Order: sequence, then structure tokens, then C-alpha cells
Amino acid sequence: MVRFDIITLFPEAFSYFNNSILKKAQEKKIIKINLINLRKFAKDKFQTTDDYSYGGGPGMVLKIEPIYSALKFAQKKSKLSPKITILTDVRGKKFNYQLIKKLINYKHFIIICGHYEGVDERVKKIIDLSLSIGPYILTGGELPAMVIVDAISRYLPGFLKNPLSLEDRRGEKLMSYPVYTRPAIFKTKEGKVLKVPKVLLSGNHKEILKWRLNKAKKLI
Repeated sequence: MVRFDIITLFPEAFSYFNNSILKKAQEKKIIKINLINLRKFAKDKFQTTDDYSYGGGPGMVLKIEPIYSALKFAQKKSKLSPKITILTDVRGKKFNYQLIKKLINYKHFIIICGHYEGVDERVKKIIDLSLSIGPYILTGGELPAMVIVDAISRYLPGFLKNPLSLEDRRGEKLMSYPVYTRPAIFKTKEGKVLKVPKVLLSGNHKEILKWRLNKAKKLI
């Protein structure tokens, strides 16, 4: 089993995990997802988890004290090893296929969801890795955390009913190609006729593979 502890201000945002394959994977004990509410580790009665930035600037910054306490709590929750602590951060390392292949060797993931204008920079001194899912700003780290859990889980034994559902790979590049299903001919109300390529209906697997590789190369 692989465990994911997610430290977040908004545990209610993770209803995505209660559906489809991810739900089944939890029921089968392939993965365990535990949500940790950061506010419970605030020291004051108002459960303050953020503060103004030293030197001024817009927005609020997540404080290091509650994050550190939540992190230590998560580390003690499981004896699974090896562990890795991750911060979602737009300035972090790019989350891609090559990195996923390395991360699937870990058994316990602790993911800290960034928020507001950022996280106290000192947090990076107490974690293992900062990750970014793309060169853009999101309201919070909850969506990146979901992406990380989903992408890693797909490569765990037993997660997918059919292992062939994993993306085809040539070398170190993911291969993506157009896919179609029935009906072979679809007509829109506007009069457009949309057809499945003839090669996919031919039953000639050699030619189908050739067509898919050609299309995939154009998408890379």
C-alpha cells in the first residue's frame, strides 16, 4: 500500500478522491489518502495559519509553525518507508513523466498544499521536494496535490484493471494519439459527417500501429 497524507486548509476540496478508480483503489487498499487540516495545528484560538509578509507586499503567506507541526504529525502517522515530503509550488521542479517514474518507489507521500501569496520560504528547508504542475498560478495547491496523487497512483500495481491502459511509451516520451469509438460515422445537426479513419476499421494491426505512431509524433 502507498499512503498519501495531504496537508491542506481545504480538505473539503478533495471530493475528487471519492469517485471512480481512485475510490476503488482505496477500497482495495492499494492506496490510502489521509487529509490533514492545517488549521488544527495553529497555536491560537483563531486557528491562524497565515500572516503578512515581512517587507510588505500583497496577500497573505502561510506560516511555518503550523506547517511544521502538521508535517511532524504526518511523519509519525505511518511507518511506511521510504517517505518523501512535497510542497506544491509554482517555482518547484516540473512534475513530469520522468519524475513520476522515480517517485513511484516511495511508499509514504506527505504533500503540503501552498496557498494565498505563498508559503514561508523556510518551509523549503524542512521538506524534500517542491513540485510545480505547470508555469501558471493557481489559487491553491489542492489541484496540484490531486494531480500528483492521481498521476502516481496510475503506475501502482493493481490500480488499473487493464495495465495496457497506461500511456504507450517510446524511449522516454509519452505517446498520445487520437482515439475513436462507435459509431463509425456520426452526423451532426449542422450536417457535418464525422468519420473514424478507415485504417482503424481495417483490422490490420500493423498498419494501425504505424498510423498511431505517425499521429503521436505529430503531437510531441
